[in-house]
Amino acid sequence: MAGNGDIQWCFSQVKGTLEDDVTEADIISCVEFNHDGDLLATGDKGGRVVIFQRDPVSKNSIPRRGEYNVYSTFQSHEPEFDYLKSLEIEEKINKIRWLKRKNPAHFLLSTNDKTIKLWKVSERDKRVEGYNTKEENGTIRDPACITSLRVPTIKPMELMVEASPRRIFANAHTYHINSISVNSDQETYLSADDLRINLWHLEITDQSFNIVDIKPTNMEELTEVITAAEFHPAECNVLVYSSSKGTIRLCDMRSAALCDHHSKLFEEPEDPTNRSFFSEIISSISDVKLSNSGTYMISRDYLSVKVWDLRMETKPIECYPVHEYLRSKLCSLYENDCIFDKFECCWSGNDSAIMTGSYNNFFRVFDRTTKRDLTLEAARDIAKPKTLLKPRKVCTGGKRKKDEISVDCLDFNKKILHTAWHPSENVVAVAATNNLFLFQDKL
Repeated sequence: MAGNGDIQWCFSQVKGTLEDDVTEADIISCVEFNHDGDLLATGDKGGRVVIFQRDPVSKNSIPRRGEYNVYSTFQSHEPEFDYLKSLEIEEKINKIRWLKRKNPAHFLLSTNDKTIKLWKVSERDKRVEGYNTKEENGTIRDPACITSLRVPTIKPMELMVEASPRRIFANAHTYHINSISVNSDQETYLSADDLRINLWHLEITDQSFNIVDIKPTNMEELTEVITAAEFHPAECNVLVYSSSKGTIRLCDMRSAALCDHHSKLFEEPEDPTNRSFFSEIISSISDVKLSNSGTYMISRDYLSVKVWDLRMETKPIECYPVHEYLRSKLCSLYENDCIFDKFECCWSGNDSAIMTGSYNNFFRVFDRTTKRDLTLEAARDIAKPKTLLKPRKVCTGGKRKKDEISVDCLDFNKKILHTAWHPSENVVAVAATNNLFLFQDKL
């Protein structure tokens, strides 16, 4: 992977329908590469999971291409109704997390607001013929009719990809699940809602351990909620979680069974000159991701991405403004509820670059080495393979240059909340409403 600021990004593929009348169910709600980047999963608001597989030719071609084909589609969650609370539970997939591969099958966790499911995705390209006790269509034969025995044979058949639910982890969350994270031991995982984090064993569905609980005895004293949580990539006892107050807490499960007392608290002192009515809302952290090396983490708030060194709690070591030009627009963003949008962020495979989304289908790539940043657009009018992406610029006032777009012309209905970076190559996946865009570096 080269220094990412010098990368020229080009269009690779777009998946999804063209129609303007997009149904709510088709909107992509999460994107996740697996550990070797050969599979890419998306979840949508309709409860479906679509898995794309890297085209083997594109992987080995020179120059290589980041092209993916549909591998499997299945309905992961259905809408439910909680009769005790008279609440509808949406089928929308909030998060997908892959498990590391241990055998020919693939395993992934998917969750909606209340229920987590472990799915097994496996291939079948052979079938057994010549059963003694049943017909080819599966009906059981009358034992009296069996006069001779034969050895069943295995015949090749057209490849079938099957997704089957192996475990269902339910009834452990009172509030909406916002995060799941598989531990580095690949045996346990966490699930987090607004006020609690639970620890599960992948083999045990009927019990989980509550490891963080920030619910006050009197709910009127509630001052913050948990917004995201993640395990450390290498140390199975360490996890971090972020809050709506702009803090990140690091917990060590070795120190106590209930991690209500954090080991470290990462918080940036507020700049009094920027204080406004919106300060608290925009300082809420919508996503936190530990680096692949486990040395750093990034946090995304409404206007910026910050890089933290796990050894330094007092302030971030880097801060990248994502769309500073929106600071003057906070009032109208509050009125149209955009100020509550939860943008995610992700690391490149070698931790040298960061990606996150913005409005108008813009997404931002920050190079940590050269300190260069790019604003790129996921748009269908460049949908020809190898088309170079032109960096976009937003102007805030005065005269607009030819290639610039005015901040007043940005479309706030088009937003990129979910992005993913291939674990070892410069291939990125960007979810724009109901379309999945794939971009790669121009070699």
